[in-house]
Amino acid sequence: MNPGSLKINQNTAFLMIKILNSRSKKFNKQLNYFLNLRKFNFGSKSAVVKKIISDVKKNKDKSLLKYEKKFNKLRKLNKKNIFFSNSEIKYNIKKLDPKIKRSIDIAYNRILKFHKNQKFQSFKIRDNYKNIFSYRSKPLERVGVYVPGGTASYPSSVLMNCLPALVAGVKKIFMTVPSTNGKINPGVLYAAKKCKVKKIYKLGGAQAIAAMTFGTETVCKVDKIVGPGNEYVALAKKEVFGDVGIDMFAGPSEITIIADKYSKPDWVAADLIAQAEHDKMSQSILVTNSKDIILKVKRFINIQLRFLPKKKIVLSSFKNFGIAVLTKNVRETAEIINKISPEHLEIYTKKPETYLKLIKNAGSIFLGPYSPEAMGDYLAGPNHVLPTLGTAKFSSGLSVYDFIKRQSVIKITKSGIERLGPLVINLAKYENLQGHANSVKLRIK
Repeated sequence: MNPGSLKINQNTAFLMIKILNSRSKKFNKQLNYFLNLRKFNFGSKSAVVKKIISDVKKNKDKSLLKYEKKFNKLRKLNKKNIFFSNSEIKYNIKKLDPKIKRSIDIAYNRILKFHKNQKFQSFKIRDNYKNIFSYRSKPLERVGVYVPGGTASYPSSVLMNCLPALVAGVKKIFMTVPSTNGKINPGVLYAAKKCKVKKIYKLGGAQAIAAMTFGTETVCKVDKIVGPGNEYVALAKKEVFGDVGIDMFAGPSEITIIADKYSKPDWVAADLIAQAEHDKMSQSILVTNSKDIILKVKRFINIQLRFLPKKKIVLSSFKNFGIAVLTKNVRETAEIINKISPEHLEIYTKKPETYLKLIKNAGSIFLGPYSPEAMGDYLAGPNHVLPTLGTAKFSSGLSVYDFIKRQSVIKITKSGIERLGPLVINLAKYENLQGHANSVKLRIK
């Protein structure tokens, strides 16, 4: 399909967002086209990532340092300074604006409080033969958190990835953050210290993922890796899955907003822009049954973009991936949302609960006019690490449960195996597994 066939007026920034009408015979084809546009086509990047991972696995620190010097320009990096020393951390934190420090403190407390409610319910049952069956949990021992560096350096990512692990009971949390040209965001270091991170490595890219997966002379091997990153990081996580656990294979960020004639168009415009400024690959979608709201939002986007520092990123995101969908009614709107399965869903309508009842697929849902997605990014409390690219159909956002292992414990009594064993023998023989049958038969002679 040629997106140029969708009658796009190129005079304004908003009209780079394609308008789809659900009444059109081509609607489903058009919607699928835009939803699939951002799915990673790694091509040659896959080969590069595989080479880096293999190299670090084999040569450990030697290769790790080689790639850091090549990609992040850390010419003086060596085994002794590959992680931040206590003095470096203290020095950088001293430079942090007290207002930012206070904001991180409040965010920390709110996120921690929310995640403390995610408690695993263990249980133990006893049957008629006094057999005992229980279900319990144990925290992971070592977790690696990847935090983006450079221009995209987020203290909020530290809190969202580390705090669920802390609540789960993980004792050793390690963190990697690229330190391009030796620079580091002091807010990231402050958040990491609050979250009791054991070591903060000056590492990034696929080489950091490989180092945490297999371990090196200086980097500890972990059980699971979480945290956002660029295409190379995402592909590296996918590549090492199986040798180590990962949170999810996440793509660029996205938002879908349901609006109606009662929505404030300038607020809707601001929220679409807020998501688009994340990345050129971000996707912002407006779904509404009001043609008038589309026209008004269009006008406010152009007004608000005039003074936005990341205007070029937003324009690129809108031009390539932004769409507005005009629908007939509430039910059809909900069906379209469930098909999109967005990472973030804002229901900004007069009666948002009406839509909420019909929504099945979304990473995180924001209800009403005073719940912009930006609140969830920082300190509302729920986690902002969420499924993207339609994966909300079958997965959930990061939580305490991602950092615990669930285990069943089985204790069969003598009378229990005597009563139930013959049934197991019958089934084992039926499946032609004589060894299984024999292991039970020996105990009930």
